[in-house]
Amino acid sequence: MMEPIVAGFRSKLLAIIVTCSAVASLTTALAGVVSAKERPVSEKKRPNIILVMADDQGWGQVGYNGHPLLKTPHLDAMASNGIRFNRFYAAGPVCSPTRASVLTGRTHVRTGVPSHGHNLCLQEKTLSQALKDHGYQTGHFGKWHLNGLRGPGVPILKTDANHPGKYGFTEWVSVTNFFDLDPLMSRQGKFEQFYGDSSDITVIEALKFIEEQATAEKPFLAVIWYGSPHNPQRALKEDRREFNNTKVADHLGEIVGIDRSVGRLRKGLRDLEIEKNTLVWYCSDNGGLNLDPDSVGGLRGHKGSLWEGGIRVPGIIEWPGRIAPATTDFPASTMDIFPTLIDLLGLPRESHMEILDGESIQPLFDGETPSRTHGIPFRYKDQAAMIDGNFKLLSGPNRDSGDWALYDLKSDPDESSDLSQKMPGLLARMITEAEAMVRSVEASRAGKDYPEGEVVQPPRNAFWRDIPEYKPYLEKFTEATKVPRPAEKSKSP
Repeated sequence: MMEPIVAGFRSKLLAIIVTCSAVASLTTALAGVVSAKERPVSEKKRPNIILVMADDQGWGQVGYNGHPLLKTPHLDAMASNGIRFNRFYAAGPVCSPTRASVLTGRTHVRTGVPSHGHNLCLQEKTLSQALKDHGYQTGHFGKWHLNGLRGPGVPILKTDANHPGKYGFTEWVSVTNFFDLDPLMSRQGKFEQFYGDSSDITVIEALKFIEEQATAEKPFLAVIWYGSPHNPQRALKEDRREFNNTKVADHLGEIVGIDRSVGRLRKGLRDLEIEKNTLVWYCSDNGGLNLDPDSVGGLRGHKGSLWEGGIRVPGIIEWPGRIAPATTDFPASTMDIFPTLIDLLGLPRESHMEILDGESIQPLFDGETPSRTHGIPFRYKDQAAMIDGNFKLLSGPNRDSGDWALYDLKSDPDESSDLSQKMPGLLARMITEAEAMVRSVEASRAGKDYPEGEVVQPPRNAFWRDIPEYKPYLEKFTEATKVPRPAEKSKSP
């Protein structure tokens, strides 16, 4: 592995690793790839891009990973027809952080989103804005959770300073957070009541957008972020029929609903005859819940943890016109999505922030193994982690204590054997890289990456019921987020 490089300070890095080095290397590596491109591919050849993300679906909660109860035939078919990742990682162990990483290619703490319910800094350069600037039509459908609001999902107001349109989405049918049956949603600020399973509804609305762009022969980015299988878990009767325990039945039933909607999406692309020119990237926003004993497939930890069970998630890329079916053990993350698409489309490096944490994994599309210039970084609360190939460095609950553990994920996937005493050289190198990453992240968090040198918009992390502009709708939204009529009365649209 190469030592990290900080763009603009190469002379200082001939001998030492300096603050910000761990992550700026990502930018240097990516910039080289992008600058080597001749020009962006022509508009007619540019692929359509669909990013699909579940909410709290664990690594073990797909049929192809061997869940003992859950059947996911459409996700299984997608995995068989594309690249199936055995080691795909959410950038954060909870929802908002991972969403921020998808749109920025950066670890979430840099972007103003240290945990769930924080607003994504408006000074960030986003994937949606980059593609919009280069001729793509952009749409967001489903859960947003990047506008600094907590509590059950409600319609996003048109006046919200951090609605999807502020980040480059021209069309959006969205809610603030998790949502279930019969959701009340927002179409560019206009409230709309829907009936049925939320995953079906989200895909149906996305397909309307997709069909419109396909008819007009315009390339598009469609971001589909489900609200399932997040709490409170209310599945359709038909989707939980195969499961006995009520709570687990609703939880797994919501994944059945997701799987059905994935089938609907894939069929919709075939019906429009655009599937061969459409890249679909599927994952989850964090690890599984301990509600389902099989949610993480035997890994250690769950949502909210930097153990594998908290960050390793299902990952699939399907693109029938370009990608041959393959299964890979190469570790990749949601931070890689933006750099990979920038690389794929040959967009200028000005499309993204100078410091990135993800790297392009486009070589996988051609059956080749990508090379990384640095480890995959993780930062959450007082913890840090770094994944370097098969090895994972993980700090204790308080990183400042200097307590680090080292694991070989290939031979020890459940992280039960600490190798820190047996491999002191590797431990020291990875700690150096991780500590440099943390210092760099803290500088970014303070706004040092932005032209202004500071974060301009005050951070927000509050319940929507306490926000003045949302208060006029308090009664309406409170009613909408109550437990709905029995699920047996709702049907899939």
